[in-house]
Formats: sequence, C-alpha cells, structure tokens
Amino acid sequence: MPVTAVVGLQWGDEAKGKIVDLLTDQHDVVVRYLGGNNAGHTVMFGGETYKLSLLPSGILRKGVTNVVATGVVINPQAFLDEMTALTERGVEIGELLISDRAHVIFPHHMAEEAVLEESRGDDAIGTTMRGIGTCYRDKIGRTHAIRMGDLYRPDFFHQRLTDVIAQKNTILSAVNPKFEPLEPDAIFAEYTGYAERLRPHVCDTTAYLHKALKSGKSMLFEGAQGSLLDIDHGTFPYVTSSNSSGCGIHVGSGVPERAIDRMIGVVKAYTTRVGGGPCPTELDDETGLHIRDEGNEYGTVTGRPRRCGWFDAVATGYGARVSGVDCLAVMLLDVLSKLDEVKICEAYEIDGERTTDFPSHAADLAKAKPIYRTLPGWKTDITGVRELSDLPKEARAYIDAIAELIDFPVEIVSVGPDREQTMFT
Repeated sequence: MPVTAVVGLQWGDEAKGKIVDLLTDQHDVVVRYLGGNNAGHTVMFGGETYKLSLLPSGILRKGVTNVVATGVVINPQAFLDEMTALTERGVEIGELLISDRAHVIFPHHMAEEAVLEESRGDDAIGTTMRGIGTCYRDKIGRTHAIRMGDLYRPDFFHQRLTDVIAQKNTILSAVNPKFEPLEPDAIFAEYTGYAERLRPHVCDTTAYLHKALKSGKSMLFEGAQGSLLDIDHGTFPYVTSSNSSGCGIHVGSGVPERAIDRMIGVVKAYTTRVGGGPCPTELDDETGLHIRDEGNEYGTVTGRPRRCGWFDAVATGYGARVSGVDCLAVMLLDVLSKLDEVKICEAYEIDGERTTDFPSHAADLAKAKPIYRTLPGWKTDITGVRELSDLPKEARAYIDAIAELIDFPVEIVSVGPDREQTMFT
C-alpha cells in the first residue's frame, strides 16, 4: 500500500489541499505533521468550498483516519471552532486523532508574538499573530512548554500553568507597560473545558502510525506552508517556526522518511509570498496585480494579499532538492492564460555573477536580480482542458520548461479549482 507525501516547494499557498483531496481516496490515513492555525487549505468538495486550517484535508471523506501529529502546535479553541463549523455544514467528523505530544498555544503566546512583532517596526517578520512562533520557541526552550497530554493531569497542569503565566506576565509587562497581566486560574478553567471536549480524540498518534504502517495501511502526509519557509532550510528569518519542507515529516510524525514511497512537490505556475522577506521575481506592477486578481491571491487564514511574481526556478528547484521530491504538480496554470508572454527565472545575478544556487542568507537573496527565460503566452481559456495533449503548445512548452529547470518530471497539472480540472500524466 502506498505511503505518499504532498509538500509545497515555494513560500506556501501552492494549492496542496487540492492534491491531498484528490489522493485521499487512495489512502487510509491522512496525516498533518507540522504548523498550526497559521496555515490553511482551500478544498472544493461536493460542490462546496471548505477552508481548513488545523484539520487534515481528509476530514471531508468518510472512512479515512485523520491524524494531527506530534509536530503540530494546537490552539484548542481554534481547533474546536473548526470542527463545529464543519459539523454545522453537515460534515461528519469521523476518526480524528490528536497527538498527546503536540504542544498547546495559550493566550500568552499570542500576546507575546504581537508585542515582539510590533517592536520590530519595519523589520517585522510578518507573522499571522496566532502565537505559532512563540509556542514553538517555548517548545524548544522546554521550561515554558505545555503539551496536549499535560491537560489531562489537572494538578500538574495547574501548577505548570501558574508558574509559566507568572513568568510571562513579568516579561510582557517589562516589554509593554500597558500589558494587562493574565490570570492563570481563568486560563486553567478555560483550557480544561477545551481538553474535555477533545478528550475522545487525544492519544499517542506515533504508536498508532507505527501500527498502521505494520498492518499495511496506506498513508498520505499533508504538508503545510512551503519548503522555502522551513525554519532550517528556508529564507531565515522570514520563515515559519517548523520544518515545512519534506524534512519535517519524520520530525513531526515519528514516521521514518524511508517509509515514504512517493514525494509529490506542489508548485504554482507563478510565485507568491506572504509577509516579509525577499522575493526576487516579485512584480510590483500591473502584471503582478493581474496575477493576484486572476488567482484570487489572498490568504486562506488571514485574508492578506499575497505578493505575486514570475515562476522562480532557482528557489523552487532548491525546495525540490531539499524535500527530495519524485515529481511535480503544477497548479493554477490557468491564471496565466491572458498574458501575452510568460517568464521563468532560470538564474540569479548576485554581485555581478550568475548563479543557479539559492542563497543561504536573506541579504544575498535580496540582492538577487532574476535572469528570465521568456516564452510566448497561450492567450486562450484552458479551464476546460482535460488532457495534457489538448493544452495549447505554448502552455505545454511552459510546463516542459519548468520540468527542465527544476529537473523533475511534471506529473500533475491543474487548470482550475474543481477536481475534474486536474490532469495526470
């Protein structure tokens, strides 16, 4: 039985949710292994549009086990709100498992993130203000960390929370004299209530996944954000706080990467980025606005407008190599259909030298001047095409150029949001 991973290769928002939805029918288990409610997937299912944040995309399908694994940071209120929103729309929440090792986001995480981000001024990273980074920081620091399993040990949880809140109040009051101290007893009561509602779902997901593998169940690992936002391998410090490349699968789930049979790298037919940080192919002109409008490039979770530009083969190729993909899925090809010409960045010029290596330092990436390969546009509506052979020759040439520059085959092409608007080689 196949074990498949779907990973974004750019700065996130590559339409991974659609690919996961398409592949879910072929798998028994769908696993979300990193990030928090800062990530979002838009999935079309049964003629309806669903915007998912913490819940795996497989939640829309009956008979699929959905796992929120160890590497995810959980805001319990956001989690429960998302579950409620689905049930109110008639979605039956089937087998849903939440790791007892997953770390918990508290009000002080969001307060701390807001204070620190504001203090950076023009150097702000551009976070979603949902406490994701500060929760991960406490996870690594250990002394202020609280995990899902801790919520079910009342004495331990209450003492731990009391100690943590006292220290956080001191820190936040020092940074912002107007900060109103948090009340640990109130937070304890609130989160104990959340824990009771989530109790049927919380378990040792690592043990479950190992047993599922041994029994021959097929698994689908669902990435969040994109490889260029990886905390270790992305455009630091303008990154997320977890390993959002394929490198994060083992860390976030406990399943060894050698168990994965197929790694699919998902890319947009162009480039987008949200928040701060350099983006060499960004188009601050009418073409960039056109791509944003045609692609409805606004954040699933935040609604923030995304920065748009031409496809960057240097950055995306780096993401593909780091994640170890087997093939590519090119999404939103139809967004470029009205343009007279399309461009692909095939190299950078940095300090007068041409390179196809992706810089390790954000300052060097900020200096990078894109070197473009220009191709003719196809100037026709392709949303009704259902076979790759029926695409205009210009669109096919564009796909071939991406495959050549990234050095991995394109096996999936999407020309619209619906399931049937997806072509497989």
